[in-house]
Amino acid sequence: MNRPELFIIAGVALLVGLVIGYLISRYQNERAIQRQKQKAEDILKGAHEQARLIEIQARDNALQIVQKAENEIAQRRNELNREEERIQKRREDLDRRFERLEQREHALSKRQSAIDRRANEIEKMYAAQMEKLQAISSMTREEARQLLLEEVEKEARGDMARIIRQIEAEAREEGEKRARKLIADAIQRVASEHVAEVTTSVVPLPNEEMKGRIVGRNGRNIRAFEQAAGVDVIVDDTPEAVTISCFDSVRREIARRAMERLILDGRIHPAHIEKIVNDEAEAVAKIIVEAGEQAAFDAGITGLHPEILRMMGRLKFRTSYGQNQLAHAVEVAKLAGILAAEIGANVELAKQAGFLHDIGKAMDHNQEGTHAMLGAEFCRRYGVHPVVVNAIASHHHEVEQESVEAVIAEAADAISGARPGARREDLEAYIKRIKSLEELASSFKGVDQAFAIQAGREVRIIVKPEEIDDLEATRLARDIAKKIEETMQYPGQIKVTVIRETRAVDYAK
Repeated sequence: MNRPELFIIAGVALLVGLVIGYLISRYQNERAIQRQKQKAEDILKGAHEQARLIEIQARDNALQIVQKAENEIAQRRNELNREEERIQKRREDLDRRFERLEQREHALSKRQSAIDRRANEIEKMYAAQMEKLQAISSMTREEARQLLLEEVEKEARGDMARIIRQIEAEAREEGEKRARKLIADAIQRVASEHVAEVTTSVVPLPNEEMKGRIVGRNGRNIRAFEQAAGVDVIVDDTPEAVTISCFDSVRREIARRAMERLILDGRIHPAHIEKIVNDEAEAVAKIIVEAGEQAAFDAGITGLHPEILRMMGRLKFRTSYGQNQLAHAVEVAKLAGILAAEIGANVELAKQAGFLHDIGKAMDHNQEGTHAMLGAEFCRRYGVHPVVVNAIASHHHEVEQESVEAVIAEAADAISGARPGARREDLEAYIKRIKSLEELASSFKGVDQAFAIQAGREVRIIVKPEEIDDLEATRLARDIAKKIEETMQYPGQIKVTVIRETRAVDYAK
């Protein structure tokens, strides 16, 4: 076989193979298309079936919802029907009540008409009787009314004074014994060892020459001292002494100590003055802290904030009527603790209230407010117990007392201040207070004479017996005591005694 034939055969074979391959490929493609069609039909059938199931389920749900809504509507309709029945019954009841009210109103109108007619008749009869009575008694209606009111007022005043005296006697009989026992025990147990200190502002000098050195050339030394210490230095005709004046007792103490040290040192010039004043300020600050801690220890009080102790230490240089305020605070704390223990109150809170009640007096004079309110606010900031804060704020009755410990603190404060010898005051203020007390007592009607005795702690009033009777004397004593409380300031308490002398006078003829 030659080469051309082989090429022909090969070409034919290739052609046949291509045809067969194309047929086979076409067959496979048709089979694949048929399978995909079959699969698509299966998917469509499944989707139709699922849609049919969903539709059936949706119809069931819709039927359930409709049925539930119908049930709710029926239930609501029943409730509305019942509510309508109740409203109808209530309307019928109201109609019946309205009818009864109308009937009553009609009956009341008839009764009112009868009452009005009877009242007119009574007024006519009363007017006729009043005319007869006025004609018989020769007095007008107003005169008789005034006389009756005066008699009733006199009788009421007598009853009032009698009741007041009876209540006071009963209260005194019941409470005086126990109160005296408690107060006496407290005072005896305290037995304060501190003597009231008076912070002096007078610095003694070794000689008159020292005054010139204190003043310095053209007053430069005294100006430097006043500027550094914040005080006023008064150099007058007082022999061998200078006076230091300042509102702040701590600054005054620093200035006093610095002045004494400068006098002993002898070197008085502006630079040295400033150094000495700074040194004494630090020394006094340490003394204040130590004094506050020692006072708290003496009073048996623990747990106070250091700033509170420092502020209490400032009271070492503060006095009231000559009584040292720090010693007074310790004394009041001990008294309050004893009183609280006797009556079963909280001893620790009562002692704290007594110890801190006057802490506001240590505040700077530039701060506005009373010492009770300033002290309460200061202690509140540093975590003091609310009962103690209230006791501090209320010990002068500026706010309401909320606990028995507050009452105890006030009582202990009064006991400490009223103790004989505890407080002093200068002669001018004393004379002015005594004079004001006598003038106040003499200003009342019926008072003949008034005498202030026992250093102004008692006022005895002699009344005119023809104007003031025995019962009126009791009321007069209470009125004068109340007037003293409202208008005067005084340490402790003042006893008011009204004396009425009964005189019987006759003449032998």
